[in-house]
Amino acid sequence: MRKKQSLLISVKSAFEGIYYCATHERNMKIHIGAGLTAGFFSWWFALDKYEILILLVTIVGVLVAEMINTVVETLVDMISPERHPLAKIAKDVAAGAVLITATFSLVVGYMLFFSKL
Repeated sequence: MRKKQSLLISVKSAFEGIYYCATHERNMKIHIGAGLTAGFFSWWFALDKYEILILLVTIVGVLVAEMINTVVETLVDMISPERHPLAKIAKDVAAGAVLITATFSLVVGYMLFFSKL
């Protein structure tokens, strides 16, 4: 049985994973940029705390979905470096999950910001 690592090492590893995604994954960079832009507009339009909370939950959902997609793609590449129909399905489904959350975030953004324009 594997010895458990300290909490500090676990948190450091988690930050390394976040850093990896933010610096190596093109789509993660796009999502971070979109989230920062939405954050700016939430300040600009003076959204109330509940609107900001909805926006933050939505942004975090997209970022987490993108990170899970990165995990799936990395594991599939490691397990099946050659092209395989099942590997394609796993990657496509993970990418589809990101697409759904990103599309939902656009709907949330529209609902929060359109009336303020």
